[in-house]
Amino acid sequence: MSEQTKSPFHINILTIFPEFFESPLSTGVIGKAIEKEIFSVECTDIRAFATDKHQTTDDLPYGGGAGMVMKPEPLVGALESARQNHGDLPRIYLTPQGEPFRQPLARKLAEGDGFILVCGRYEGIDARVREGWIDHEVSIGDFVLTGGEPAALIMLDAITRLLPGVLGNPESIVEESFSTDMLDYPHYTRPRSFRGMDVPEVLFSGHHAKIEQWRREQALKMTEQRRPELLKKDK
Repeated sequence: MSEQTKSPFHINILTIFPEFFESPLSTGVIGKAIEKEIFSVECTDIRAFATDKHQTTDDLPYGGGAGMVMKPEPLVGALESARQNHGDLPRIYLTPQGEPFRQPLARKLAEGDGFILVCGRYEGIDARVREGWIDHEVSIGDFVLTGGEPAALIMLDAITRLLPGVLGNPESIVEESFSTDMLDYPHYTRPRSFRGMDVPEVLFSGHHAKIEQWRREQALKMTEQRRPELLKKDK
């Protein structure tokens, strides 16, 4: 590849259920962006790197306890293969113990060349993999899922929509929630009156400054009511 040619933004998802992603990656905004080659997504089956004929990816935890733990051999094999094929993309493990996934992190990852997502299962992955082959741990919230696959889809959607050309109107990114440390303002469309509820008159004024002021006020009000901690962040 010449220096002038830049490969598209690439995401590699390591999972034992690659079929989980078939429909989401082929529909909507994501499907269209992949079709246009704005970015690419590869789903790597961790089972393909298992070392036994049964393609075992989990085992009992040392020291006892409930649940199973994902084995290091298949995971490291999949991670090394991903790195070999696509260079030094950051390796991210999805876990409730990770850094909270917020808009600034989404923007940071969108500015790179892509990333590798590791979808855990059961009680998680062998700690040695986390120590030696993971660059970053990320959590999408304070709750537990059956696996990392749903979390991977959420991250993929939040990050790739920030890539140039993915959304039809780039201004959508600038004006949405969390772009200004506030929630979004209310949106309205036709009809003007619906079951006794009317659209605010200011939106029909044609006065752009007044509309902008109303939107800022509504965004501030919404944030104060629902997410006041956003207003207390250090700038």
